[in-house]
Amino acid sequence: MSQTPLLVEAPASKSLSHRALICAALAGGGSRLAGVLESQDTARTMGCLSACGASFSRAHEGEFLVRGVGGSLEGGTAQAPADLNVGESGTTCRLLAGVAAAGRGFFRIHGEGRMHDRPLGEPARALAPLGVRYHFEEKPGYPPVVIETSGLPGGEVDVRLEESSQYLSGILLAAPLANAPMTIAISGTKAVSWPYVSLTLQAMADFGAPAVVEVLKDGAFAAVDHASVTRAEPGTLRFRVQPGKYSPRTLRVEGDWSNASYFLAAGAVGRRPVRVTGLRRDSLQGDRAILDILAAMGARMEWDADGVTVSPAPLCGVHVDMGPCPDLVPTVAVAACFATGPTTITNVAHLRIKESDRLEALAVEIAKTGCGTAMTDDSLTITPAPLQKGQRVAFATRSDHRLVMGPALFSLAGLDVSFDKPDCVAKSFPGFWGAFGPVIGGQPE
Repeated sequence: MSQTPLLVEAPASKSLSHRALICAALAGGGSRLAGVLESQDTARTMGCLSACGASFSRAHEGEFLVRGVGGSLEGGTAQAPADLNVGESGTTCRLLAGVAAAGRGFFRIHGEGRMHDRPLGEPARALAPLGVRYHFEEKPGYPPVVIETSGLPGGEVDVRLEESSQYLSGILLAAPLANAPMTIAISGTKAVSWPYVSLTLQAMADFGAPAVVEVLKDGAFAAVDHASVTRAEPGTLRFRVQPGKYSPRTLRVEGDWSNASYFLAAGAVGRRPVRVTGLRRDSLQGDRAILDILAAMGARMEWDADGVTVSPAPLCGVHVDMGPCPDLVPTVAVAACFATGPTTITNVAHLRIKESDRLEALAVEIAKTGCGTAMTDDSLTITPAPLQKGQRVAFATRSDHRLVMGPALFSLAGLDVSFDKPDCVAKSFPGFWGAFGPVIGGQPE
């Protein structure tokens, strides 16, 4: 007789919450956003936008009334720039580094923790030809930085995506506010995290400021549906954006595949199925790939009208390119420890500039369980070893939320796990422990 699945409601999408808050803040008039993820990161985004003229009123849990600025963000003076304290939110930092460039005046972006060691030079390079100036206060290319701008005149720019797709997303969000049409090309050697750009394009269209996506075909660029683009190759993709305005609207943010991944993986590695509701099967979120990865490892899954159920099965190691879905790496790396045979995760050099050097941290922390780990500049290989029930493992989180939520899965093997900073999950998922506790407790002995 099959077991009744444990039921989990997916939290709201962090990526889409950030983008909806920004678009609503740029719109003229009032928007009502429901299903917004309330976390430290999204609070930082609202705080920065409030410093530039927008206002946010919390109506209910996850629901906000937003009064937008009706155009560009309002900056300050050279002596008193608008204060954009992004805390430890890389998403807030990189998106607003582009959006602020379309504003008027001076904007100072600074943060906390490791933020001043995370690069921010690409928007400065890309937008310098349009007259936007980024004055880096300490290290060139790193916050804190003061952005000096009189708006975007329009024109052509190119953006490199080796480090993050958020540079492109920030400039795309700014482009409708330019004085003339903008063409934005992708340059460099590779483009990581492309699905997040699709989420930006979706948010822009939702708020009435769409971008046209063009791909190179037979020597000429042709417009395509952005949802049809699954990967980006430099030199073969560009965006055209006409001057326009963001329009206020009522919107519900969809569930988050990134944070749902821990529960979906729990269904695969535990001893009882887990059913997650609130996720869109046709979502553009790149982290929907967790289902494909778990299926390749051997997990069983089934969709119904309201959610997806993942059930335990013998797992095997896989070789997987996770460049498009880097936030899933901690989930997959830990799940790999429950498998037979090694797992190799490739194309993830950009994990080194997250809240921690997440690639090295995963190698060090997972090795504490007895499993083998090996890494290169852009890959991680996990070689499973028997996980000993009752073994005590103290994980160092490096204040990185995903270095808590991923390794928490080791509890399902009976390991006695602890974390030096378990509450750092509040950065992206304040309710994690409340949701994950029943998953651990609901497993049969």
